[in-house]
Amino acid sequence: MKITDIKCAIIANSPVIRIITDEGITGWSQIETPKPYLQPIVLQAQGLAGGAGPGQCRAGGKAYSRARWVQALGAAVSAIETALWDIAGKAANLPVYRLLGGKVRDQVRTYRTLYQGEVGVGHTPDDYVRWAEYGKALPEGFTMFKLPTSFHSSMVADVPGFHYGAVQTNAPFPYPHKGLMSQEGFEHLVACVTAAKDALGKGIGMAVDAGPGYLAHDALRFAKALEPLHLLWVEDMITGDYSPFVNPDVFREVTRATTTPIHTGEQIYLRQNFKALIESHAVNVVGPDPCDCGGLAELKWIAEYADLHGIAMAPHGTANGILGLAALIQVCATLPDNLIAFEYPARFEPFWYDITEGFDGVPVKNGMIDVPDRPGLGVNLIPKEAKKYLSEGDADFFD
Repeated sequence: MKITDIKCAIIANSPVIRIITDEGITGWSQIETPKPYLQPIVLQAQGLAGGAGPGQCRAGGKAYSRARWVQALGAAVSAIETALWDIAGKAANLPVYRLLGGKVRDQVRTYRTLYQGEVGVGHTPDDYVRWAEYGKALPEGFTMFKLPTSFHSSMVADVPGFHYGAVQTNAPFPYPHKGLMSQEGFEHLVACVTAAKDALGKGIGMAVDAGPGYLAHDALRFAKALEPLHLLWVEDMITGDYSPFVNPDVFREVTRATTTPIHTGEQIYLRQNFKALIESHAVNVVGPDPCDCGGLAELKWIAEYADLHGIAMAPHGTANGILGLAALIQVCATLPDNLIAFEYPARFEPFWYDITEGFDGVPVKNGMIDVPDRPGLGVNLIPKEAKKYLSEGDADFFD
């Protein structure tokens, strides 16, 4: 079996990858929804992977290693790697988890990130109580939630005098803010987070997504103020979303001085760039995204290396879509016991369940997802239905 073509189409702002073989087996994968600009990067790999076999999924394989040479954005390489695993599983009539070494659990735990805009609340303690009540009422029965707040939310703009830096009102995402926090802003933030956790209660875990944007001393103040709440973690305070660097030394200064677990990793591409973070114990939890870190095999390697160092694992996936969900389920079934949960990719349109086969409705029950035994990733696009949502210019995607 040989690869004959790689295609990429935009469906609802999400790049979807289709890898075609000469035996009629198709591999699917998906890049995060906010990244339609990566379509031409994926298409650059058409000539490089041509003629390679689908078994060459790992970092040493021709299709993967050649593709990484021609682009600096890990999402494109990650998507190609994941689609190759899908093909390999279908060719062997095995689920991807079998090819990754076998599953160690029959169910995987997932957590839900809830943005205030989805809930329809603002940034007061009462709003954060309503946030928690909304989450507890969701039919999926999630046992863990992540709360976006402070520099990872509109709180920076909504709370006057929150910090002494500039409010980036024209930024495409509400995250480029940075600066010293005011005492008033700091105390307001702690009151909001405390209100949310108290409303969730002891039976539901809560993580906080807080940055990037913190100066190190404010990050430490925040983490220490939250120590009584027994949080799952505080995420990306120093660097994170859309940061091209990691700063493990700064993270370590915060992590070693607090009992609140510190988390980062969703922006990091390749295992080599997790090395210093893990070996120096700069964080307590790493959160690579399979759509960005280099793919499924790369994520598994990172998880196992973190486990050797006593560091927990909570993979990112908030905007990876339904194909990304399928990939997360497969790889998380194989990870060591340092796995806490993966982030549920809830930010996709309901019609995705109509244009794919493999999930009979939302698969989450009591915060858990059964690991399917279907070949490959276990999910396929339905061309007849998916064609209705193709972006202009992608009409030949299913040809």
